[in-house]
Amino acid sequence: MGDEPLGLDEYRALVEARIPARGTATKPLDECLGLTLASDAPARIPVPPFTNSAMDGFAVRRVDVAGASPEHPVRLPVIADVPAGDPAATPLRPGTAERIMTGAMMPAGADTVIRVEETDHRPGTDRAPEAVTILHGAEEGANVRRAGEDVEAGDPVLTAGIPLDAVAIAAAASVGHTTLEVVPRPRVGVLATGSELREAGDPLGPGQIPDSNSHLLAGLVREAGCEPVEVGRVPDDPAKLLGLLAQWPALDLVITAGGISAGAYEVVRQALSGPASRFHRVAQQPGGPQGLATAAVGGRPTPVLCLPGNPVSVWVGFHVLAAGVLRVLAGRATGTAPRTSRVVAAEPWSGPAAKVQFMPVVREGERVRPMHPLGSRSHLVASLPRADGLAVVPVGTGRVEPGTELEFIAAHPR
Repeated sequence: MGDEPLGLDEYRALVEARIPARGTATKPLDECLGLTLASDAPARIPVPPFTNSAMDGFAVRRVDVAGASPEHPVRLPVIADVPAGDPAATPLRPGTAERIMTGAMMPAGADTVIRVEETDHRPGTDRAPEAVTILHGAEEGANVRRAGEDVEAGDPVLTAGIPLDAVAIAAAASVGHTTLEVVPRPRVGVLATGSELREAGDPLGPGQIPDSNSHLLAGLVREAGCEPVEVGRVPDDPAKLLGLLAQWPALDLVITAGGISAGAYEVVRQALSGPASRFHRVAQQPGGPQGLATAAVGGRPTPVLCLPGNPVSVWVGFHVLAAGVLRVLAGRATGTAPRTSRVVAAEPWSGPAAKVQFMPVVREGERVRPMHPLGSRSHLVASLPRADGLAVVPVGTGRVEPGTELEFIAAHPR
């Protein structure tokens, strides 16, 4: 690590230069939920694909029922019954009607549907009547959905770069798509380091602590819509770290926690140092130690984003940087900068004027306050569930006063 810390923007640029390009894949619709659309998906068929009834009722010619009213009803013979899915094979003759169900194809010659409630026919009756009395007239085209009135074949429907939710996938199906070209879900490895770590719930010896970092990172990766394919923990032994990574399958990214400071047992820095690795102090608090490396994972060089080991620093580092890397890998963004909104400090607190401070805060409307009286100290993991996100205190602000406007990074972006 150099003597002078890097500015956050300078370090972000280094990280973005390491993000590998990823290909796309064509997947069936039922495998696309949560993925990013890689290419536009226009309509292949019109919606609706054919002219159909919007109501249960009777298909008629508007001219045959003009002026119908309870005082002057119109009686028409019923010559066919058209359920949904029926090809409407019987053309409508002048002076007749056909019973029709919602979604059924309009018969040739019909231009209007009279709702069943506007006739003397009882709704839900199995058999169509021999004749129907029309009690109310209608405008031509009433209760009719025209072919292509939503979209025509070739019209734009889904645009490349959007996340595919249930509605988007339904829209794709409605316009004739069975597959979509998508950016595959990023495959991520998570590695917590430290000889002091033990599995949560195991008895603790002197100097030992539960491993919360692997659970934290794996959960954050999953919440970001990515797949934590491998989750591991290694002691301060460089050979074991390299051996574990070599056994993992091919991944898009590895995120490590711990082992990158200036101490004597910094296992990540020792194992991954080399021409392609950079370990820095970044002018931020918490989470100043940061690193970029390349490791052999699954038989190929894989970028490694190295976060410090204190849990709050891991949480901050994920939201400030790693989440943005995952968005880029997922095809949802071109840069790693987090999305922010504006908030106002509700109470005062102090910070390091020479660094960007990321204060875990509780948000109440547009006002925020620190989640804990000890502020942004790196060990306060048990208090993190109270935090709604991070207030960003810029360089040069040694003290935040009530009413100070700040940027806010949501911990649970929607």
